[in-house]
Amino acid sequence: MTAPDELRLELHCAVLADLDGSRPKSLEKALVYQVDDMAPEAEAHATETDFRTALSSAHATDRLVELWRRQLTTWDYAEAPAWSTTSPRTDERRSEVYGLLRIERGTCTLLDNLIPVVKAAGPVVISDTFKPWYTPESQRSRSYYWPAYRRLLTDKGWPAQAVADLDTATDRVVERLSDPTGEEAYQSKGLVVGYVQSGKTANFTGVIAKAFDAGYRLVIVLGGTINTLRAQTQRRLDMELVGRENILRGSAESESDYADDPAWREGRFLAFGDLPSALGAFDIVRMTTRDNDYKSLLQGITALEFHKHKPGRPLYDPDNLHGCAARLMVVKKNKTVLAKLVKDLGKIKTPLDQIPVLIIDDESDEASVNTTKPEVEKRSAINEQIAKLLKMLPRSQYVGYTATPFANVFVDPSDTEDIFPKDFILSLPRPAGYMGARDFHDLDSALEPGEATFANSNEKAHVRVIGAGADDDDTCLQEAMDMFVLTAAVKLYRERVDGLQDGHFEHHTMLVHESVRTNDHRELHDRILGLWDNAGYTGPRGHGRLRKLFETDIAPVSAVRADGHAVPETYEELMPFVGVAAMRIGRDGKPVIVVNGDKDLETGDADFDKRPIWKILIGGQLLARGFTVEGLTISYFRRRAGNASSLMQMGRWFGFRRGYRDLVRLYLGRSEAMGDKEIDLYAAFHALCLDEESFRGELERYAVLVDGHPQITPAQVPPLVSQHLPWLKPTSPNKMYNARLKLVRSAGRWEEPTAYPQKKASLVRNTELWVPVLESLDRDASAYAYHFAEENTVHRYRALTGTLAADGLLSVLGRLEWEHPDHFSPHLRYIEEITKNGLVEDWVVLAPQHAGAHGKALRLGSEGRRYSWFERDRRRDRHGLFGAISDKKHRGVAHRIAGAPGHSGDPTTESLVAERRGALVLYPIVERLHRDAFDGERIDPGKVVLAFSFVAPAAARGANGQVVQFTTISPTADAIIDVTEIDHG
Repeated sequence: MTAPDELRLELHCAVLADLDGSRPKSLEKALVYQVDDMAPEAEAHATETDFRTALSSAHATDRLVELWRRQLTTWDYAEAPAWSTTSPRTDERRSEVYGLLRIERGTCTLLDNLIPVVKAAGPVVISDTFKPWYTPESQRSRSYYWPAYRRLLTDKGWPAQAVADLDTATDRVVERLSDPTGEEAYQSKGLVVGYVQSGKTANFTGVIAKAFDAGYRLVIVLGGTINTLRAQTQRRLDMELVGRENILRGSAESESDYADDPAWREGRFLAFGDLPSALGAFDIVRMTTRDNDYKSLLQGITALEFHKHKPGRPLYDPDNLHGCAARLMVVKKNKTVLAKLVKDLGKIKTPLDQIPVLIIDDESDEASVNTTKPEVEKRSAINEQIAKLLKMLPRSQYVGYTATPFANVFVDPSDTEDIFPKDFILSLPRPAGYMGARDFHDLDSALEPGEATFANSNEKAHVRVIGAGADDDDTCLQEAMDMFVLTAAVKLYRERVDGLQDGHFEHHTMLVHESVRTNDHRELHDRILGLWDNAGYTGPRGHGRLRKLFETDIAPVSAVRADGHAVPETYEELMPFVGVAAMRIGRDGKPVIVVNGDKDLETGDADFDKRPIWKILIGGQLLARGFTVEGLTISYFRRRAGNASSLMQMGRWFGFRRGYRDLVRLYLGRSEAMGDKEIDLYAAFHALCLDEESFRGELERYAVLVDGHPQITPAQVPPLVSQHLPWLKPTSPNKMYNARLKLVRSAGRWEEPTAYPQKKASLVRNTELWVPVLESLDRDASAYAYHFAEENTVHRYRALTGTLAADGLLSVLGRLEWEHPDHFSPHLRYIEEITKNGLVEDWVVLAPQHAGAHGKALRLGSEGRRYSWFERDRRRDRHGLFGAISDKKHRGVAHRIAGAPGHSGDPTTESLVAERRGALVLYPIVERLHRDAFDGERIDPGKVVLAFSFVAPAAARGANGQVVQFTTISPTADAIIDVTEIDHG
């Protein structure tokens, strides 16, 4: 950077530092004002013209652009600032900012090109009404730890958008806690739903920072069920929030519990320059350390006492609170440890009803499992202690964090009575750059068989199948290990060719996860070590395997997915890095590390904070939940799990994979034995992805305010989820939710019932109801298409077509039988409503027909007409419900017929579009267990499921925009009631 560039950067730094936290003001005036304190040569840069000239030749990564990106993003994201009447993250807001800066159109255009407005969705919040207290004014008057944390994240290289997103999301949480200085004690309880390995810790660190600044003086973090997880959370908070001075408190550096930590020695822990109390703020006193969980204080009980500057006033009085040191403890989720804390709190002299407390429950859906023993400690024992804390601390707030959408707090009444998120449920947006469940699946794909490529299919690019004979044949495991060495070599190649510093890829790991049993780990460790010793990675045999794998897998995938990162053109170009990679992995003679929480079995050090780790990890319960596996590139997964929560949490391959996303591979068992059954783990994860997408979509849909008020409260989310996903229900047989979903308005939305009956008689009756509809369709199939202009793709198919009057369809739907009637009844009531009100006049019925060699047809009805049938099956884990039924390529046409905006580009489709018209797609289904009964022509009507999906007219919305209606079962206000409370009258 030249001297003029440095002067310009220094000048703009001063201008934006002065504008930080305030409204945008005239840029030219600000430049002239700041230049007075600089060298005379800086005057040439104190004009907008100079700024525009610099921008015209700038790149998006230039320091001047990054400086403005941070400030513009701050203004773009500001929620209801006094200086603006526009919505955040919109073109209108950016234009308003430019107007206040008084800059010319040319400068605005350059800034827009270099720093586009980020229009990503913010967090989705389902909330009860709350009393506003956490205002921008109150934040500015008491703000110390949050700005320090924000600066640390920026210095670590967090993009401005990510910091702004975190600022917004943490505001949404803190504003829903009660005012720590308020006269009235109120307990707010909420749940934050994130993604596995997606930065939930950063979110609750930000919440804690803002809560401390606002006046909360005791923060209790429930940080995992085993010591390693608790220590991991403690270190993050100490490093990024507490800071060096609060850790040392006058002690020598060598006495710190982090004296052996490289990050501590390298100065990567947050530092303030002095104790915050000496700088006009307040200190954070740690009640736990990295190596020590909470212990009974005995004579040291005064450490929990809070000093009041004005003894005659309560602690929560602002004059007492803001000068008082805060306490932080990271506590293992363990009955004995929590009991010690409860006991000590009962001994202190400070009145407990005066202490503003925040309880953060990390992985709040997790039962307390001791991974080194087969016994399982009941979650109710943990809940009992949490309940005691909440009862004895009237000013305590509870915020649970989970990555499992269907958390226990939604479905377990024993949780609900104590920690149910009665005040808010916040769903965090998917972070930019995150590689999650959907990145390994083709959820929105309409690809025909044989059309999948490395470019258009996530499954083809990243997922590899573990063969059925993997127990006796190590071929798949050897290939996964070869892929691990090969991707390590590519990382080293990228460090060299992309000009990255040595060690840029600090960690490179492979996870092998087959069991939680330590005996299995012994055997697996020896097995992998044997394969490694005989792999021959530096000899002709090893190079032969790696060359083939590179040419058939790495090279073609990275050619279309490397996102600009270097890819060797030939294996010969990569070969020099293979030996180095193998040596680094096998360094110290231990290429394999067992990580299961049992110190006696660990064969290596898996502490990512202390050293670079290039190893194969064998995982147990520790890796199944909470523990972050850094640099994870290859996963070999055969572990069976009994429920959705456990299965999703085992997805350690989710996370941020900057610079090597194209190299990630997932080896999954697709025919794993579970008792006398086989389970396809990839299909199980795919089903969970669909459930998660559906759940988050439902929350987003219901979060829209109607007339300024929430459509649903947090108390209505569990019954909504339970009715939408019927297998999720209260676990106690004598408990039920005190609400029932009555009506769901779904104008313009694709709805897909899945709760079809299993009894033969019900299937026969349903088939008999649909046959007349099928027989009314045209005898010849019509061709339909929908052109997606943005994606430059076309979805085509042929379908038998007909039109059915609104009351005619209602007559059919009203007589259908269901496995779970409550699953469809809210939709039926909506269709009754729009039929009665004349918002729908008729429905186009489409029966998609197979093409060419994929054709499968059966005869139905007295006429014996042939209709294409589809292979679908019920999900074993969903109590008789089907998984996804429809084909993605059928949706665009149906949406358009029902009035969705956007021309289809197809005259046949457009000819069917009408304002008061819906669309219904019929799918005759033959399940696997009945396919042998199909003779190629006919099948028993009791072995056919006539499934359907529908899109109601886009214009058929409620008058006030409300999407759902609930009915209350019992007059009590409780969210959970006894079955005996139901009024049967």
